[in-house]
Amino acid sequence: MALARFKDLCFDAENPRVLGEFYARALGLSYVAHDSNGHLEGQAPEQTIWINPVPELKTTKHRVHVDVRTPSVHELEKLGATVLNHADGWTVMTDPEGGEFCAFERDRVDDYRLYAVIVDCAKPRSLATWWADVVGGEARFDSAHGLWSIEPMPGAPFESFVFVPVPEPKSTKNRIHWDVTTSDVDALLDRGATMLREKGGDIDWHVLADPEGNEFCAFVT
Repeated sequence: MALARFKDLCFDAENPRVLGEFYARALGLSYVAHDSNGHLEGQAPEQTIWINPVPELKTTKHRVHVDVRTPSVHELEKLGATVLNHADGWTVMTDPEGGEFCAFERDRVDDYRLYAVIVDCAKPRSLATWWADVVGGEARFDSAHGLWSIEPMPGAPFESFVFVPVPEPKSTKNRIHWDVTTSDVDALLDRGATMLREKGGDIDWHVLADPEGNEFCAFVT
């Protein structure tokens, strides 16, 4: 039985309006501005992406990034993205704040364009299995690319939650993270999550980390 369910995504930003408006157009969502932050919204609550201001600037490659579908890489460049390199079947790009993402050109693209969430990790099999136990779904191995994924991830508004092996260790807080809902935070801790900050004060959620230190927020329902 799953211990949690996907709720939404959160992006750290130097300038929430700039980053929010970029991803709203890139992903086929609407940007809603607040006093200090903003969020993207679509037709389903799970498509929500919070764009939150942080004081620290991007200093390392994103350890969590998104994949998007697009009819044209050039279209994303006109929105403010930059091409880093072309891979086999996709293009590695950066958003207006330098955050990496991958663009997959397709002849036909739906209005909503978020394709996958990708997590760099040391032990992709172990981490994929851990998250599959937490949120449900099945961890699958892609022998052609040497990666693991949960596909589909129950409740998620994208096709794949992907875990990719990388040699470098996690060194800073992720600038993209996901939120979950749960009825039992202690069960997440018993399963191997770490409490980083308990609910209270100015936050209505618990800040946790998975076994490789990836931050996520748990909202108790």
